[in-house]
Amino acid sequence: MLARVTTFAIDGLESRRVSIEVDIRSGLPAFRVVGLADTAVREARERVRAALLNSDFQFPSKRITANLAPAYLPKVGPGFDLGLALGVLAASEQMPSEPLAEWALFGELSLGGQIRPCSGTLAVAEGAAASGIAGLVVPVERAREAALVAGVRVAAAGTLREVVEVLDGTRAPTVAAPSSPAVEPDTGDVPDFGEVIGQPDALEAIEIAAAGGHNLLLEGPPGVGKTMLARRLPGILPPLARDEALAVTRIYSVVGLHGGGLLSRRPFRAPHHTISAAGLVGGGSPPAPGEASLAHHGVLFLDELSEFGRAALEALRQPLEEGWVSIVRGQRSRRFPTRFTLVAATNPCPCGFAPDPRRCECSEADLARHQRRLSGPLLDRIDLRCTLERPRPSELARAPAETSESLRARVIVARERQLRRFGDDGLRCNGQLDARAARGRADLTGAAERALTDAYERHYLSARGMDRVVRVARTIADLAGSDRTESDHVLRALAFRQDPAVEPAAA
Repeated sequence: MLARVTTFAIDGLESRRVSIEVDIRSGLPAFRVVGLADTAVREARERVRAALLNSDFQFPSKRITANLAPAYLPKVGPGFDLGLALGVLAASEQMPSEPLAEWALFGELSLGGQIRPCSGTLAVAEGAAASGIAGLVVPVERAREAALVAGVRVAAAGTLREVVEVLDGTRAPTVAAPSSPAVEPDTGDVPDFGEVIGQPDALEAIEIAAAGGHNLLLEGPPGVGKTMLARRLPGILPPLARDEALAVTRIYSVVGLHGGGLLSRRPFRAPHHTISAAGLVGGGSPPAPGEASLAHHGVLFLDELSEFGRAALEALRQPLEEGWVSIVRGQRSRRFPTRFTLVAATNPCPCGFAPDPRRCECSEADLARHQRRLSGPLLDRIDLRCTLERPRPSELARAPAETSESLRARVIVARERQLRRFGDDGLRCNGQLDARAARGRADLTGAAERALTDAYERHYLSARGMDRVVRVARTIADLAGSDRTESDHVLRALAFRQDPAVEPAAA
């Protein structure tokens, strides 16, 4: 007899509908799984056999063939276990096959028949809703996550026996309640800016970066507070919108870093400088998201930027420019979102103390080698650059000038101004504007246009750099509550860009 069961395969960050076809006929006892299945799926044969027997079902002593269609799509992971088990039961007439047409199944089986959670449940629920499937059976631990998706009925089950009883109508399903559409902000244990003393320029740069989603480079000797400032940035970012929270939750669910429910905290990722290019932007076989995608709608912090491998840093060009990265493996392309705010920190030289001649021991060759590690095209994609210096003793004795609460309040007001200006365009902050939109939305005054043109004509800016100055200037205007971008806003943005060729007088 032939039975069909619906499940889903995780492909990148998306889910693809898979039909499990189970055929049982007379012949030598065997259990084959075909359809481009990986090792974890092929090993499901033993898990399914043991789970059926330990759940008081019969395992047919016949020739069993399970086909996972479509055959061209790679099938990865143990989430097919539950569908394979139900297909065997329906094909051997130990349960009715009609209810299987109304439900999709997703879960791993233990040898004792318990259902274990699998990565990617949120993506599976979204796939079920898009496919018009009425119901989805998932493990109890992932029911809250699946219920985040509207339009699909989610049933939670703890054992294989429970699933069979729900499908044949002898047990009422435990339906997971839909979650609230609101996302509660969560700053959790993020440290406060009230602990930061001095560094007023760096605090201003941090505020602008948070308000407009701009990339930021902090440069200075060891111990001046670069890492301290960067780790406090998530605490002043606006709360996640519902669609942003769902996107972040989907990524963390697929990679197995989330335990269920809706994530409400903006990501903060700080990979070590020994990370590879694939680890930073994504890759592997099958392709998996990298740190850049794990920082989506959050912050990617690269400490000791000059110590990162050249290949890893150059791989950031497309994510920084486009907001996504495309990974091609086996003639198939996967696209991973990378709409993050980059915060990088670096020392001015290998020893960290340039340009102080009393402390810096680096040779000219050392300095040149240090500068070459950071390519011009990468630095051109960074909107704000701020040099930090050792605070004076008098500054260390002062009380902190800002707290995260006061900074966050101004950032949220500036973001709300941007949202009203963008309307239904799908944009959220000035950092997401492309070149044409940046000039069109900035509403530059005549003096601001002249200041920008003057900087460009003196070869202080690239065309990309000029567009980025316009975005930063617009954010500075939003923080100031100005409807137009004035020349003062442009000059302040130019000062924070700090191109080596820019004369101090230009700012």
